[in-house]
Amino acid sequence: MTETLTTQASSTKTSQVPAHVAIIMDGNGRWAKQRGLPRLVGHRAGTNNIREIVKTFADAGVKYLTLYAFSTENWGRPKDEVMGLFGILESVIDREMKALHEAGVRICLLGTLDGMSEKLNNKVCYALKLTENNAGITLNLAFNYGGRAEIVEAVRKIVSEGVPPEAITEELISQRLYTADMPDPDLIIRTAGEMRLSNFLIWQAAYSEYYFTHVFWPSFSTEHVKEALLAYSQRHRRFGGIGPE
Repeated sequence: MTETLTTQASSTKTSQVPAHVAIIMDGNGRWAKQRGLPRLVGHRAGTNNIREIVKTFADAGVKYLTLYAFSTENWGRPKDEVMGLFGILESVIDREMKALHEAGVRICLLGTLDGMSEKLNNKVCYALKLTENNAGITLNLAFNYGGRAEIVEAVRKIVSEGVPPEAITEELISQRLYTADMPDPDLIIRTAGEMRLSNFLIWQAAYSEYYFTHVFWPSFSTEHVKEALLAYSQRHRRFGGIGPE
């Protein structure tokens, strides 16, 4: 496992590789429904491909990978499902952390641990501390995360610091987001056919490229990663300017 995660860049690599890829991992419940299975089985299946997905992006030269795992709106789901999602996160940490750490992956949390059990809180904090000095790909887990709440929190920090209104800049706000000191996502992928951000990185996504696929997240494979990266490599990013015709 460690060997595969640390493999040098392969044929996935393109002439234009995004530094930061963010993924809205959608379709776990529908994947399960198609198979006559409970929704939680779909959520659990959605964790089985993470190891290979991280490997493929790392091999391609991507430096930051952000996975939208649990939104602030997800608290509105049935309690059994929410508790089941927390249990799945615990098991993923137990199952994957050693290999990810040995591969040099750095784990970061985008969001808060508010409302989490002490057991889950401790496991997440352990993962963050264990990998904080790793120099490989940064894996951001957007958990208990909401884009609007993130901006509100950033503004509150600025107000508490006594910054005068005329001194507030885009850079000042960016440096008080969870992603401070990280590049904004170059590419945002959403699985399962939906075409919306769902309150995900709404400040950071101002100039992101988007890639939508009908594939449900549990079925999203390394080949789908390569297709998304190839599509990105063929884009011409203008950032409001004039690009090639």
